[in-house]
Amino acid sequence: MDNQKLDSLSSMNRKNGSSSEEKIYSKNLFEDARSCTVKILCRCERTDSYLEKLIDAELKNDLLNDFDKALLNEISHGVIRWMRRLDWFLNGFYRGNYEKCLPEVRNALRVALYQILFLNKIPYSAAVNEAVEFIKRIHGEKHAGVVNGLLRTIIRTLENLVWPTREIDEVNYLGIVQSHPNWMVRRWINRFGFDEAVKLCEENNRRPVMTLRVNNLKISTDEFENFLKEKNLFYKKGKYLDNFFSTKSMSKLFTEEVFKQGFFSIQDESAGLVSELIDPKKDEFIIDLCAAPGGKTSHISELMGNEGEIIAVEKYLSRAEVMKTNMKRLGVKNVTFIHDDVCNPETTELKESLIGKADKILVDAPCSGLGVLSKKPDIKWKREPEDILKLQTLQLEILEDAVKYLKDNGVIIYSTCTTETEENADVVDMFLSKNPAFKIEDASNFVDSNVVNQNGCIELFPHVNKIDGAFSVRLKRNP
Repeated sequence: MDNQKLDSLSSMNRKNGSSSEEKIYSKNLFEDARSCTVKILCRCERTDSYLEKLIDAELKNDLLNDFDKALLNEISHGVIRWMRRLDWFLNGFYRGNYEKCLPEVRNALRVALYQILFLNKIPYSAAVNEAVEFIKRIHGEKHAGVVNGLLRTIIRTLENLVWPTREIDEVNYLGIVQSHPNWMVRRWINRFGFDEAVKLCEENNRRPVMTLRVNNLKISTDEFENFLKEKNLFYKKGKYLDNFFSTKSMSKLFTEEVFKQGFFSIQDESAGLVSELIDPKKDEFIIDLCAAPGGKTSHISELMGNEGEIIAVEKYLSRAEVMKTNMKRLGVKNVTFIHDDVCNPETTELKESLIGKADKILVDAPCSGLGVLSKKPDIKWKREPEDILKLQTLQLEILEDAVKYLKDNGVIIYSTCTTETEENADVVDMFLSKNPAFKIEDASNFVDSNVVNQNGCIELFPHVNKIDGAFSVRLKRNP
């Protein structure tokens, strides 16, 4: 396929979406872990699709064995995580305009260079040869020669690679070395200082440790811990919550009956602290206004002993259906689902029957997600600075809409999975200025005081707390 035809097809892909894209991305071209990774990276760039969904789709590929699937997952996350650093070196060695090189070429180079710089168990020759053969299949000898020459030149000069200079521009330096966009780095340097910003970026770039929450509706924490010991699985208990565990053998647990029977679910401690802050009681009526994916909903049910009543509101039907499936696996029985948009309600429940009924309301608001970059590195490249204020407007709207469903002496818990002040403290301040009947209840009365800031809110930072960055506040209305 010559370059003119490929460029034409690439343009059609961007216009026509995934159906035309499939004509290029046939199994004959993308049949191994590295080439599938290139496909994922190209789609991540060309569309609004999130990395996890693209990876999940490829993991269903029957042509890949377990090793290949693990390699695909590692390289896909790794390239996205370190993309700016990779591009710094590739741009320096590329003859011509690197930004304009064909997407498949650019991403094949990234995949190979990631293996060279970060995966010490893969021979350089394997990384280079796979990239060269892949490009040869879709672009021919000329482009394959460019890829081969560039990568081998980098390998010869690995000990003398030129890094950016901090003295010239510390924002650009940190952005390249730690692979974050400059606008993000600048915010953190201004807020925390350079050294703390470095630590935050470093933590964002660590391979994430997956955490599970034991489902005490079905098994006690001690029983689950004994199960881990019997299986000889290394684990650590949660730093702040006893029924949370981290283990490097998470994939093994998914094949065990303990998962199928709903004895645990995947959840970070930061999310568990939100449910603890709610302090749900067995006789209460609680509304979760932004419920998907449902981790907090199921945790609230667990803390209520499957008693009382929870209303889970979700705007998107597909996500609501996934939640229902998860609740069934976990044995949750006190949740009713409503498919609706709290900001533009259409159902009778949100328009009329739920008004003034809730003892407590959880507003786990849509946010920039800058607290979970280690798990979702593609957020770094999909967010823009203006998104934060746009989200702030939405967050405040949802929070104010929640008030009408609350009893006179009820409680609203507002939470996000971001570290940014505009989406957290500023939203709370604006809400309180318009709603003087509400006061902040000190979170130290409900959770470990080490995660509570001076204003009585839970505030978590990845480099400080070693869990996901997050924020939550308990707002009590006094009649």
